[in-house]
Formats: sequence, C-alpha cells, structure tokens
Amino acid sequence: MTCSAPHLRLSPLAVAVRCGFGLCLVGLAPAAVAQTEEVTEEVTDVGSDTMVVSATALKVETPLAETPRPVSVVDQEELEERNVQQLDETFRYRAGVLAGMYGSDNNTDWFKVRGFDQSTYQDGLRLYREGYYQWLPEPYGLERVEVFKGPSSILYGEAPPGGLINAISKRPTDEPFGQIQVQAGNRDHRQVGVDVSAPLSEDVRYRIVTVYKERDGDLNDTHNDRYYIAPSLEWDISDDTQLTVLASLQKDDGVPTNAFKLPYGTVDDTPFGHVDPQTNYGEPGYDRDQRTQAAIGYEFSHAFNDTWSFEQDFRYSDLDLDLRSTYITTYPPVTSGRTGPRGHLQRNGEIESYTVDNRVIGKWYTDRTENTLLIGVDYQDLSLEGKEFDDFAYDTIDLFNPQHGNYTPITDDQMTDRAIDKNQTGIYVQDQFRLDDHWVFLGGVRYDMADTDNVNETTGVKERADDNQVSWSGGVMYLSDIGLNPYLSYTESFEPITAVDDGGSLYEPREGKQWELGVKYAPVGWDGYVTLALYDIEESNTLVTSPQGIQVQEGERQSQGVEIESVGYLTDNLRLTAAYTYADAELENGDRAPLIPRHMASTWLDYAFTGGLHGLKVGAGLRYVGETVDGDTTVDDYTVGDVMASYDINRHWRAQVNVSNVTDEEYVASCDYWCYYGESRSVIGSLTYNF
Repeated sequence: MTCSAPHLRLSPLAVAVRCGFGLCLVGLAPAAVAQTEEVTEEVTDVGSDTMVVSATALKVETPLAETPRPVSVVDQEELEERNVQQLDETFRYRAGVLAGMYGSDNNTDWFKVRGFDQSTYQDGLRLYREGYYQWLPEPYGLERVEVFKGPSSILYGEAPPGGLINAISKRPTDEPFGQIQVQAGNRDHRQVGVDVSAPLSEDVRYRIVTVYKERDGDLNDTHNDRYYIAPSLEWDISDDTQLTVLASLQKDDGVPTNAFKLPYGTVDDTPFGHVDPQTNYGEPGYDRDQRTQAAIGYEFSHAFNDTWSFEQDFRYSDLDLDLRSTYITTYPPVTSGRTGPRGHLQRNGEIESYTVDNRVIGKWYTDRTENTLLIGVDYQDLSLEGKEFDDFAYDTIDLFNPQHGNYTPITDDQMTDRAIDKNQTGIYVQDQFRLDDHWVFLGGVRYDMADTDNVNETTGVKERADDNQVSWSGGVMYLSDIGLNPYLSYTESFEPITAVDDGGSLYEPREGKQWELGVKYAPVGWDGYVTLALYDIEESNTLVTSPQGIQVQEGERQSQGVEIESVGYLTDNLRLTAAYTYADAELENGDRAPLIPRHMASTWLDYAFTGGLHGLKVGAGLRYVGETVDGDTTVDDYTVGDVMASYDINRHWRAQVNVSNVTDEEYVASCDYWCYYGESRSVIGSLTYNF
C-alpha cells in the first residue's frame, strides 16, 4: 500500500479566512437567534460516575446516558489498572471493538470498530495515518480514550463508517501533583515515566509528562525504543476565556515486527510441522523503523454571555519516517515445500499537517425546552513528500528455519519520489433539542470539500481528485424517570482515500450510512451503566485485499450487529466490566468479511480489599473471540485471560503486576491472505511513587 499526506501550501490570508470564519459566525449568530426567555439551567443527575460527560459524540459536553450516539470510555484509572502499553489494547473489554487481530505490532495500532477500520483522533483533531506513516499516541500521556461507534462524518469530516478513536491528552491539574514510575517485564521491557503538574500562578498551570521505554517485539530480533515528552500549559485568561497549549515530541527507533505468516504452517498442516509464532521472516540486520513525531497546538474557549460561546482547536504536526521492512508474501501461494517468497518495502519521507476546528455554541431555555445549537467550520491540510520502494518478489526464505543476512540493499535510484497534497474544508450545523426533560431530538448536516493531488515525481504522472459531499445525521431519545433511555439514530460517513492503488491511481471515496436502535440504562443511585445497541451499516467503494495481497476497491460491504456493554460496581469494592458483540459483516458477493468474528465476549472483575488487606486490589478477565473465515480458510476461536494485582504500600508508593495471556496460549488470531499469531504472554511489574 502506498501512503501519503499533504504538505502545507496555505497562504497566511487563507489561514486567516478559514480560522476567522468561525469568528464571523459568532458575530452573526446572536442576531440570528434571540434568547426567548431567561431560565436557570438545571444540571441533570445521571446517577452514574461511570456514564461520564463527554464531548466526543456531539462536540458539546453531554452526559453519555443522554446522547443518542454510542460512545465507550476508558478512563485513566482503567488505563493504569490494566497497564495499557499500546493504544490498541485500550478497548479489549468493550463491545464492538476488535483489536489484536494482527498480533502484537510495535509500529502500528490496529482496531476494527463494528467490522470496519477506524480513524484515530487526539483531543478532537485527526491524527493522520497514511499507509505506513503511522502516528502513535503514547498511553502514558493520556488521561482517557473514547471510541465513537458508527459513522461520524457529521462532526469530524472524513471518517470510515465503523467509528473513530479519540485519545485525550493529560492536562495541567489545579493541585500540585507528581509521579515517578518504573517498570520492568519480559521481552526485556524497561520503562521510566515522570509526570509533574503544578500551578505557576493563580491563573496559570503547567504539566510535563516524559517517558523512556524499550521492549523486544513478539518476533525474534525485533524491538522498539521510545523517548517521549509532552509539556502543556493552561491559562485562565479571564472568567470567560481559557487557553490550553498542548505539545509533544516522540522518537521511536527499532526493528519492525512483521507478524505476517502464511496459512501454510499456521492453520494448515505441513510435513515440517507448524511455524513457531516468534519466527521472523524479516531482515533484522537491514530492516529498521525510525520515526520522529512532533506536535503543537491549542484549545481556546470564550463565553460571550450566558447564551453564546466560541471554541477553537488547532494543531500542527510533523512525522518523519525512515522505514525498511521485509516480509513474507502470499503470491504465488505456498502449499508445499520449505521456502516462501518475500517482499520488501521502504518509505523515507515526511508528513506535515495543520488542522483547525472552529465552533460557535448557543444554548437557550424556556420552561419546557433546552436547545443547544452548534455551528462549525473545520479545515485540514496535510502533505507527504518522500521516497518509496516496493518489491513483491524480493527473494525467498526457509519458512521453518529462516536464515538472515543474505539480502540485496536497495539503492537510492531504485526509489520513487512521491508527493501527496490534500486539503478539506467542512461546514457543519447540529441542533440538540430537549423537551420536558424527557425527549432529546438531534439533527445535523455537513458539507465537505476535499481536494487530493497525488504526484509520482519520478515519472511525472499526476492524479487529482475533487470530492464534495453532504452528510446527514439525526436521532431521538426518550429519557425515562428510571434511567432507561431508548434511542434511534441515523448517521452517514464520507472518506476520501489519500493512498493509491497498485497502478498509482487514487481510490474513490468510501461512503457509509448506519441505522441504530439502542437503549442506555444508568439508574440513579448505581455507579454503573448497561447499554444495548442494534446497528446496520452499509459501505460503498470498499477496499479489499486481492489474491496478490494488494488493496483493491470493489463493491459494497455490510455489517449488522448487536452490542451489549456494562461497567459498574456490584458492591462498594467489586466492579464488573462485561461486553458481548455479535457482528455479521459481509462483502458484496455474500462472503463473510475476513478478520471479523461473529461473536466476541469479555468480562473483567476487580476487587479492592478492606480491613487488614486494605490497599490490595486484584483483577482478572477473560477475552473470547469467535472463529473467523478468509475464503476457504477457517480460523478457530480462542480465549485468553489477563490478571493484575496492585498494593498501595502507603499514600506515596504503589506496586503492581500485570499479566496478559496468562496461560501463554498459542493461537492464530486471524487470517486475511496472511495469517497472524496472537500476542504471547506479557508480564510487567510497576513501582510508582506519587508526590
């Protein structure tokens, strides 16, 4: 797959026009809508600390129990309790999200949401992940992660129909806080993290989060080292105006973990037995993965009065990548013998992006109604300039006893120069209308204008796409007195694809639509929730993997399913997290979509002791993934278990141990032309000092 992202070629005047358009709306909006009556706003008690207030679903802070959109949240406490090391470990115990289908990858986070790929955002702004140019959020720098399930183009522009992941960065705290954490574990895991926050004055606060971590990959002779620092500053300019500045710098250096295996030797028997899960078909002495990612941005908010406010989010980011990767190929297919073909790819380039989102929010009330109007303009500009190389018939290797070191280095004159520029402007309107504290009506519309230029600078061939799209959404929810809230919603998605096909041509935009019927239950007096959702998603211009192992665009894809999810306290000390997913994902020809299981289920229990064992907390969970199919290949279901234990030695010190795949289960996680073993057992011990 070829990857790309745009290079900023935007004049200062254009930036001013696009960023200032939201400010123009602020000036016009009060004249367009008048507040009919001054009514004191009432804060609704949703009865649950677990069903949190979030802005991901509506871009306006709203209790999730009162939102006709499905969002699941993993907060900082849970991230720490399960010692999440990669973003794709976050939602192992939530419904509708599949992770780990490609095993443990040290340079990419892999998710499938409701049977589709997803977009990744950080602090409400998109992270550009084009092909092999992958932006990787560091979990130690996050205070929570949210998944918005289903199409989300109405507020976020281009997005796949499955959903999006929104990672929220750690922010400055009102009270002084400090933490030093040291970790060690198997696969030579070493990590040191420092997190410090304090006020600089009555109105200004800062926070600095730093991490150094190193760990071997799940394949032989692979590893990754990471340096990370994220300073942030929060300034209360006035009672009505606040500015938060967020920055980060991260450097990764390692040998990529290519988990690709063949069906031959994994799910299929051979005269030579099965391939060991840790077998590395790459070239450790030649392959490398070096990336540096940096970002700086801000969140600005200003309240003009009790009715109108303005918010603006901005981020500039830069990702520099030097990737060499050797991998096993599936074409021609191997059905006998000991050797298999290898491919080799290289990417050496830089992605640069600017993103700005302007929002005007109006709220007004009457005796019976509450209305929240959101008007927004966002702009995204990205560019990629770099060199690339792909050879799908690089050489061959012994599948059962690979010998490394016999490779031919790629010279610079074999590389292709690639430049991709993309910009997108979106205008959106959303209105949330609440009637008699029982009915919530939601409606929205968005218009996107997206332009993409893809230039092979070596051959001079240029591809251009101009895509305009209107997206709609709507929903209705009934808020009952007992906290049982049924809802019905409709949403659409639109996704221009920056990558090109094997012939160098741009793909057509993917489009999706979803109907969803669900209910959210968050009774007063219980710290917990239960949700049930039934959904039907259709996507056109679907990307699928061809028998040659390349991405082609053909036909439609449909995903129908049921999701049940619950997080809550059974007693004051015992908390249960449980999820079940049924997903029927099919391609246009009626075949089941590869990678997607019909059934997934998970449950996690944690218990905090009191009395003589006060400070001790233990937890354990099971994750079940049903069988998957890839053409004539069937991958068996599997179940893995995770455990943890922590002990608060005193108010400063905590010791903790986490074990995932506690029995070291050996299993094939999925097949999609290639096959992938699941991650082996992981053991990590932590010692944390809080001050």
